[in-house]
Amino acid sequence: MIEDVTHNRADLQFGQGFAEQLGDVRLSACFMCRACTSVCPITRLNDSFNPFRFVRLALFGYIEEVLESGLIWFCTNCYACQEKCPHGVRIPDLMTALKNLAIKTGYAPREVLLQMNIVKDQGRIYPIDEFDNKKRGKLNLPSLPVSCEAVSTLFNENSE
Repeated sequence: MIEDVTHNRADLQFGQGFAEQLGDVRLSACFMCRACTSVCPITRLNDSFNPFRFVRLALFGYIEEVLESGLIWFCTNCYACQEKCPHGVRIPDLMTALKNLAIKTGYAPREVLLQMNIVKDQGRIYPIDEFDNKKRGKLNLPSLPVSCEAVSTLFNENSE
């Protein structure tokens, strides 16, 4: 679990490489003020969720521990942490990268994979029919296409 990591297992080289792969996420700019954690709505619901800790663990190369914990899936990418950070550390981008890595390495929860497959096959989580488009028309919203083949194409292009 995330709380149990020990310094002798740190892989600083991997952490720095991971941070560099993310581009301008600015992980190393974090100076541990914990402003991100103070504004995160998830921390009010789950004491184990801690944006600051994710930044530090990623920098020190504890990626596998973060992925194994499953806590990254609680992040809603609300951007409160990034807005509050005095140094512009882009934690939502880190969380997205960690989620993508979790999917690639087999750490994603079954429910996430099921939703991904539905989106891949249907183009959205739930199907749109003419009834939905009639409701949208009454609200002066444009109709949505019943089929979303472009989404499947994107999935196929990115899976290669």
